[in-house]
Amino acid sequence: MVKIYALCVHLIYSGIVQRSREELKAIRETNPGLKPTLAIIQEILRLNEDSRVHGIFLHLPQSFLSKSVRNAIKPQKDVDGSHFEVFTKMFVAAVVICQHVVRSSRRWIQEQQYQPWRLRPLKLQPLSPVPSDIEISRAQTPKPISQLAQEIGLLPEELEAYGNTKAKVHLSLLNRLQHQPNGKYVLVAGITPTPLGEGKSTVTIGLVQALSAHLKLNSFACLRQPSQGPTFGVKGKTAYSLSLNFFPIQFNLHLTGDIHAITAANNLVAAAIDARILHEATQSDRALYSRLVPSVNGVRCFSPIQMARLQRLGINKSDPSDLTPEEIRAFVRLDLDPEKVTWQRVVDTNDRFLRKITVGQANTEKGHARQTQFDIAVASEIMAILALTDGLGDMRARLGRMVVGSSRNGQPITADDLGVTGALAVLMKDAIKPTLMQTLEGTPVFVHAGPFANIAHGNSSVLADKLALKLVGEEGYVVTEAGFGADIGMEKFFNIKCRTSGLTPDVVVLVATVRALKMHGGGPNVTAGVPLPKEYINEVKA
Repeated sequence: MVKIYALCVHLIYSGIVQRSREELKAIRETNPGLKPTLAIIQEILRLNEDSRVHGIFLHLPQSFLSKSVRNAIKPQKDVDGSHFEVFTKMFVAAVVICQHVVRSSRRWIQEQQYQPWRLRPLKLQPLSPVPSDIEISRAQTPKPISQLAQEIGLLPEELEAYGNTKAKVHLSLLNRLQHQPNGKYVLVAGITPTPLGEGKSTVTIGLVQALSAHLKLNSFACLRQPSQGPTFGVKGKTAYSLSLNFFPIQFNLHLTGDIHAITAANNLVAAAIDARILHEATQSDRALYSRLVPSVNGVRCFSPIQMARLQRLGINKSDPSDLTPEEIRAFVRLDLDPEKVTWQRVVDTNDRFLRKITVGQANTEKGHARQTQFDIAVASEIMAILALTDGLGDMRARLGRMVVGSSRNGQPITADDLGVTGALAVLMKDAIKPTLMQTLEGTPVFVHAGPFANIAHGNSSVLADKLALKLVGEEGYVVTEAGFGADIGMEKFFNIKCRTSGLTPDVVVLVATVRALKMHGGGPNVTAGVPLPKEYINEVKA
C-alpha cells in the first residue's frame, strides 16, 4: 500500500502549531531559539529521503505554509500541489489532490516493476601487448560507487560507502524488493583445474560485461573475496584483477574488512576457550559462579544465553540464588579436554612457522601450556557461516551452534556454552553485508565471503546472490562462480548452497582449457612457479 503522511511537525512542534497565539508567545519567551518553520523543513527533508514514504501532504496552519516550506517537498512526493513546480497555490480542489495521489501511487508501482537499468558503461581501450595489472588499473577511471548504485536501482539509504569505489549494501533491500521476481541464475564452474587455475573468474566477469555493457541486459556478477594467503603465495593474485577491479592491490588486500572481522571473531572464541580451561583448573565452583553471574548492586541475574545453557542442562530455574551446589557445578564447568579442542586460531597470511605452536608458556598461565596451531583466516568455520547465512538472526544462531571441542566425558562444547555468541554477532554485523564493486567496464559486482571448497563449500554468499537476483529483475542475469573444480565446488554448490538458499540455477557454464585437458589426459605435471613444459606451449600436428 502507498503510504501518505499528513505532515505535522513532530514532538513538541505538533502541539505548538495548535495552540493559541498567546501560548505560542509564552513558549517563545521561555525558548527564544524555537523555530517551528525550520523544524517543519527538517522533517520534510527527512521524509523526502525516506523510501517508505511515497507522498507528503501538508496539513498545517496558513501561517506556517511559507514558500520555503512548500518548496522543500520533492516534486515526486508532492500530492497536494504545495511545491511551486507542481502547483503554485496551496488550496487545491479535492479532485486535484486525488489525482496527485493516484499519480504518486502509479509512479511507485512502476518503479517496483522490472525495467532496464540506466547503466552507463565505461569505454575500454584495449592495449597490445597486454600490460601489467597495475597499468591496466591506472589506465581506467572508475565511476563513483554512488553513481553505479543509482544506475542499478539502489537507494541512498541502502548504501554504506567505503571510499569512492566500493560500498556495503544493506540487507533491507531484500524487504523492499521482496515482491520482485528473481532474475535468471547462472553458475560458472570449471573442470578439475591445474595448480594455476583455469579462468572461471575471468569467464564470469567477461560474461557479465558482455551482457551488461554490450547487450544492455541487467546483469550482476557474484564472486568470492580472495584471501591474502594465496595473494602473497606462489600462486600470486587470486583476484580477478585484470578484469574486475580498478585497484587490484586494494581488492586483494583488506577490501571492506570482512576477513579481518572473521579473524577477530574466530580468535575471540580461541581466547575464550583457553581462558575457560585455565579458570576451571584454578578456581572453585563458587568462585567461577561469581565470575559468570556477578552481583550488580547486590542483585544477580542470568543473561539470556545463560538461561539457554540452564535449559540445555535441564535446570528450570531463573533465580541464581536457587541453584544447588550440584547445579552450580554443572553450570560453571564445561570440563573442556585440552586434547580435544578442535578450534584453532587464524591469520590471513601463509606463515608456515605458525602451523604448530605452544601456547600458555607465560608464568601467569600457571603451567597450563598446550600445543595448537594457526589456520588461514578463510578456513574458519565463521567464513562458511557467513557464506550460508540469510540474515543476522540466522547468523547468530549458526555461530552459537559451532562446536569448539569436547568435554572429558565426550560431550560437544559449543560457542553458546562459552557465552560468546552475542559478541561474535556484533563483530560480524557489518561483514554480513555484501560489498558492491565494479568491473573495468563499469558493470556491478558483489564480492562477499570466500570459503575454500576443500574444507568448506567454496562459493560466494547466499545473501549476495539473493540481493543480485532481486536487483536485476526477472529479465536480468546473475552470474555466480563455484570455486575450485566441478568435483567439489560445483557439487557443493548444488548439495549445500542450493539446499540452504532454496535457489536453483537456470544454466551452468563449464570452463574447460586445453592445458587442463592435456594434464588430466596424461601430460606432464603443471607446477606453480615452474615454467610450463613444452607440451603445453606448442601444439603437435597430427
